[in-house]
Amino acid sequence: MKKIFIIIMLILVIPALGYAAKTLTAQSPDGKIIVEVRVDKDIRYTLTHGGDVLLERSPLSLTLASGEVWGKDARISGSKVTPHSGVISSPFGISETVKDEYNELTIRFRGDWGLTFRVYNEGMAYRFFSSRKEALQIQAEEAGFSFPADFGTYTAYVRNNSNGEKESFEKQFRNSFENTYEQVKLSQLDAGRLIFLPLLVEAPNGKKICITEADLEAYPGLYLNKGDGNSLKSVFAAYPKTTEQGGHNRLQQLVRERENYIAEVKGARTFPWRIAIVSAEDKELAVSDMSYKLASPSRVDDISWIKPGKVAWDWWNDWNIYGVDFESGVNTETYKYYIDFAYRNGIEYVILDEGWAVNLQADLFQVVPSIDLPEIIRYGNERNVGIILWAGYWAFDRDMERVCKHYADLGVKGFKVDFMDRDDQQMVDFIHRASQTAAKHRLLLDFHGMYKPAGLQRTYPNVLNFEGVHGLEQLKWSPESVDMVTYDVTIPFIRMVAGPMDYTQGAMSNASRGNYRPINTEPMSQGTRSRQLALYVVFDSPLNMLCDSPTNYMKEPESLEFIAQIPTVWDESVALNGEVAKYVTLARRKGNDWYIGGITGWDERDMSIDLSFLPQGEYRMTLFRDGANAHRKGSDYKREVRNVTSGDNLSVHLAPGGGFAVKLEKIQ
Repeated sequence: MKKIFIIIMLILVIPALGYAAKTLTAQSPDGKIIVEVRVDKDIRYTLTHGGDVLLERSPLSLTLASGEVWGKDARISGSKVTPHSGVISSPFGISETVKDEYNELTIRFRGDWGLTFRVYNEGMAYRFFSSRKEALQIQAEEAGFSFPADFGTYTAYVRNNSNGEKESFEKQFRNSFENTYEQVKLSQLDAGRLIFLPLLVEAPNGKKICITEADLEAYPGLYLNKGDGNSLKSVFAAYPKTTEQGGHNRLQQLVRERENYIAEVKGARTFPWRIAIVSAEDKELAVSDMSYKLASPSRVDDISWIKPGKVAWDWWNDWNIYGVDFESGVNTETYKYYIDFAYRNGIEYVILDEGWAVNLQADLFQVVPSIDLPEIIRYGNERNVGIILWAGYWAFDRDMERVCKHYADLGVKGFKVDFMDRDDQQMVDFIHRASQTAAKHRLLLDFHGMYKPAGLQRTYPNVLNFEGVHGLEQLKWSPESVDMVTYDVTIPFIRMVAGPMDYTQGAMSNASRGNYRPINTEPMSQGTRSRQLALYVVFDSPLNMLCDSPTNYMKEPESLEFIAQIPTVWDESVALNGEVAKYVTLARRKGNDWYIGGITGWDERDMSIDLSFLPQGEYRMTLFRDGANAHRKGSDYKREVRNVTSGDNLSVHLAPGGGFAVKLEKIQ
């Protein structure tokens, strides 16, 4: 009888134990970051770094359309911590290889779902996974970030397009993911505005937390919004139910009605990573590779045909070439001029931006009569200059396979696809289909009107660049109040953490403070000439634009020569210094040669750069620095050439809005 009694008691007790609160822990390989996951009536996690609490009891859950909630009264069926150490190839990034070292906590729950936490020396990431084979509708996801105090933030809101009037979240879901950053406390965030990622949070002792996501596939993108107390809560666009053609030149699909769920998924799968990157020093963020490490591996078997490079670009400079005997514009003569310019200066590509296809038709097979496209492509191929075509999203999507095959057969090297302006699941699905289809036809892609990269460049390495950045194009029309100089020294620590960015630098008309004004047809940059050169080193951009007119570049041969020979992908990158919104200096290596780019905000600055990161030996240094009068005339610069060694220090003065750029050639 005693044995029967014990068995009965065990049967009664064991299920109850499944509901008992339990804390599971994982830490980074260096032991500095600790993640504690508390499984109780709900699931919450805490993140600490070196004893500092950065995230405190942050909630997470996933709600199915059936009403089932993954995270409520969850019962653990098993858990384990697994160490991992490896190396990932990064052929078109800021380093040739990426060290991939973490400890992984996997928690399985009854009901065929689970959570994975990865803890790196650089931060933490988690995601849900499902082992179910049936299709599921995801009604909501809770991805909360709770902070122990009223921390400061660098926040990019979805831009308000209603002249100051309050916009619904639905209206905000249509946006280009471009805006400058506001430095505000958590308590000061506007609850009526969506925040797009990445977001930067200031923590104690100079530490920062950069929040973003990776491996975004068959799922909507994550927005953040002000939560209760010192917290941020997740917001997702629901799945589109009906759409109609419209928007910019009728090149978009506008959502008119949405479903009551955010995602529809099929079979066993993983969900996107929610990432908190932690830095003890700001400069660490400028060379972060966590988003890349957390992405799905490459799905392109043969990448030998993928060629990064620089692009002579027509749109920013409004086709303003001069000193020629033909009228410049969207015509064959103009593009042959661009091709000749690219050929003479070793520039790999020319882009035909908006205007080559008949307007308002959303039909990429209707070419304007002023363009002889086969002749332009032939002329480019003859000079080893590839042609890239701009395409509105819907024009590309409506007949994607035929478009890609036709233009690949014609000899086009890729597409710049624009005006998606959404990140609901339907649009994320388009991005993946476009990447896959383009790769099939050996076409490069540059996505504009696009959300942050989220690691897509690893999964589809033919996608070389992404906008989702408040780039130089904004200065064609932005008022004097828009501070691009401060933005430039902010994005290396935030937006660039998510991956490459098509900022489109290279202006030859450079305005010192107080001298900038928007001129659409003859635009200028804010800050100095040397700053524009430095941006080619500082910003990660494998397909990098020369935004200005070829004629303007040819009047500036020293600047042109320097830009033209700067690589766009790198073997190694080193962050030398940096402070968010103030200054940053990066060194990058290609082969035996090194490049250094440094920029400052509106405060002039003296920098001393320790060259000890260089391997031993002597180097021929070419330096572009701000001229003595760059604070008055932004285009004033000084070029110097001399020899240096790894034992030297480079001292340089940066004017307000200034910068410097260096090439170091190893002397054999």
